[in-house]
Amino acid sequence: MASTAQYAGQTSFFGDNTPLPIESGYAIVLGFGAFFSVLTTVLVYLDKYANGTEHTSEFFNTAGRSVKTGLTASVIVSQWTWAATLLQSSNVAWQYGVSGPFWYASGATIQVLLFGILAIEIKRRARTAHTVCEMVLARWGKAAHLTFLFFALLANVIVTSMLLLGGAATVNALTGVDTDLASFLIPWGVILYTAAGGLKATFMASYLHTAIIFLVLVVCVYTVYVKNFSSDVIYAGLQQVSSYSTTQCEQIFKQGTQTFFEAGKYACGPVPENEGGSYLTMLSGGGTKFGIINIVGNFGTVFVDQSYWQSAIAAKPTSAHKGYLLGGLVWFTIPFALATSLGLCAVALQLPISSAEAGAGLVPPAVATHLFGSFGSVMMAVMLFMAITSTGSAEGIAVSSLVTYDIYKTYINPKCTGQQALFISKVVVVVFGLLMGGLGVALNHMGLNLGWVYQFMGNAIGSAVVPLWNLLMWKKANAMGAVAAAWGGMILALATWLIVCQAEFGEITIDNLGTLNPNLAGNIVALASSALIHFVFSMASPQNYDFESMGKIEMLEQDMSGLDDEDYTSDFLDAAKWWIQKWGWGFTILMVLIWPLLSLPAGVFTTDYFAFWVFISIAWSFVATFVIIVLPIQESWGAIMGVCYFMVGKQAPQKAGAAASTAEKAPETQEVAY
Repeated sequence: MASTAQYAGQTSFFGDNTPLPIESGYAIVLGFGAFFSVLTTVLVYLDKYANGTEHTSEFFNTAGRSVKTGLTASVIVSQWTWAATLLQSSNVAWQYGVSGPFWYASGATIQVLLFGILAIEIKRRARTAHTVCEMVLARWGKAAHLTFLFFALLANVIVTSMLLLGGAATVNALTGVDTDLASFLIPWGVILYTAAGGLKATFMASYLHTAIIFLVLVVCVYTVYVKNFSSDVIYAGLQQVSSYSTTQCEQIFKQGTQTFFEAGKYACGPVPENEGGSYLTMLSGGGTKFGIINIVGNFGTVFVDQSYWQSAIAAKPTSAHKGYLLGGLVWFTIPFALATSLGLCAVALQLPISSAEAGAGLVPPAVATHLFGSFGSVMMAVMLFMAITSTGSAEGIAVSSLVTYDIYKTYINPKCTGQQALFISKVVVVVFGLLMGGLGVALNHMGLNLGWVYQFMGNAIGSAVVPLWNLLMWKKANAMGAVAAAWGGMILALATWLIVCQAEFGEITIDNLGTLNPNLAGNIVALASSALIHFVFSMASPQNYDFESMGKIEMLEQDMSGLDDEDYTSDFLDAAKWWIQKWGWGFTILMVLIWPLLSLPAGVFTTDYFAFWVFISIAWSFVATFVIIVLPIQESWGAIMGVCYFMVGKQAPQKAGAAASTAEKAPETQEVAY
């Protein structure tokens, strides 16, 4: 089934030719940006006037603390669907075979599942908080506050850089738009609706983006395994590719009589460190190493990223834990199903994708272009744009909240009003959006690509994970230990990263620093050393914190929506914590231990085993698509109908008993329906 004849003599898939004209690149980047900016801004203001939502600084940064399960899950999926989710996952499938998509998906799902435990503790310990750093300041003081403010902002910068590196490279490959220019243009669509509507606008846009991403996902999965090919056909192609000798690969990748094949540059021949050299096995040395890097690195980009704390703060107490669990399980299918289809299809078809293209995240666009022509290119560009803008918006709001509450209010103007805070929040969204472009250009000119930054991130921020977990979960954790763990773990991780690189290659270069072993060592040291340091310091001098000061974090305005006492009873929060611990830890053990261990005896998959593996990915993707599109609509049907009645000039009918319950509530505690 190889497609070598069609691409004979090509040294790369895209080369200098783009499947779409340059005008389409500008249309996608600017047109979609403008469309979603207008749409979400209109929806936010319709909600304001139709449902009586008051837009205070509290609402701008917390969305009223009353977001329901379906929308919380949709937002988590949207925030967690980076450019890397769509692009890097298929790169590791191209490199390691079936183990790559699995380890990408499972290794980045468990953090969201476990964060649900923290989400409930936020409701118990710090219901009026706006940022994680406010909680750090309340418990551990100024030194720890400045430390974790640095790590939180660093996490935002790293995530944003990956969005732009992957997005700009793909837009350039598909349309020819200059990479530097694309880095500046992509954030523009995010700035308007985020600055206008705050977190609520971000959540609305996230739902729309998530729906589009899942629709494209099921089209790709269905096309590869049902419409065009089958699991048996892809299986045969993968086995054939891994059976090629170096001589056969040189014959495939040649111009005239001159070969341009180099080991590792193309997916051809046996896979190093895989059982039998096959793409069809979980017994993969490279895949397992990537899985460990993925797990550690993504703990950093969830637990240290303010946007996840913000989503937990915004969720209703009854929805927070369920939203994170559902969001994690739904998100799993995006890298798993997309990479199992497009990533493996790229290898089975022997498309001339070079390692440089794969590292830049161009495997999915290449396969989509091959399967669908120019429509596939448009589909991938739109899907990617959805991921970039939704996550970019969440990162913008996260940085806005950190600057407003942890820099401006804490150190510049402690007596600021709600209006002043709202103004600062909007200014920061705009400024950060513009700076995002410069960051993307700088990293691109440094020679860093998406895969490099993705594997590196745990070295930089992994050391802050354990102290932030202990912040809410361990009363003995002290401030000195938290600061020492964060900085000490980071220094040890970066030193290990450099030392292992020097030991393995004999020289330190940017390319060598982006390989598996140095990053594996650095990531493990970051997490393990910080955990040990914080444990030793805290046991030597335990804080025995009572969490009282954390519960007294000030609000700038008495916007009490989402803070009704009946939602915060100890009995309810204890039951919710037990529920999320049971299911969160249960699914974590299933995904990182039981599932991979059960697949090891299979060795190299048989055709039937691979067919079952593919069936799981297809079924999961279709069920997840239905749930994540329908549930938020079903839960918010009342608010949607309120807007519809408002648009035709009518008053929405109230349910029986609603008027009475509304009258009983004071205006400031009335909850707005979502």
